[in-house]
Amino acid sequence: MQIDDAASILAGADFFEICTDEERRMLAFASERKHYAAGTVILTSGEVPEGAQVLVSGSISITPDGTGEPDPMVVTQPGAVISVVSLVVTRPRHVTVQAVSKVDTLLIPRSAFMKLAGQSPSLAARAAARIRRDLVGFVSAVTPAGKKIRKD
Repeated sequence: MQIDDAASILAGADFFEICTDEERRMLAFASERKHYAAGTVILTSGEVPEGAQVLVSGSISITPDGTGEPDPMVVTQPGAVISVVSLVVTRPRHVTVQAVSKVDTLLIPRSAFMKLAGQSPSLAARAAARIRRDLVGFVSAVTPAGKKIRKD
């Protein structure tokens, strides 16, 4: 894949709006295009991903660990970033991600993102602020539901 193609994919991915064009090109250079057949498990709960993946085409299902959720969340939006926190944290994820249809993604390795963030303190600050904003939004969204859960 051409670096410019990968950089264009990153430019359309919500999280990577924090990057300058040059930073996206550097990440594109380190990226890897991945292809999955329908039914393939992309990430198994308990695994430590090697980075984040940007959905290029297809649809994926995301099932949280231990929820018994019969209806997983389905993502079809090109540019959706799968496991963005894996760009900075080496921890097992608690979801299973599976290809619903033929899926193409762009893998951004944590090592490449962290190297670039180490060379650019402003990128590190932008990434931290973005992740913090997203987490605060998530916690704010689930807090009302948590108050309704009765503790015994």
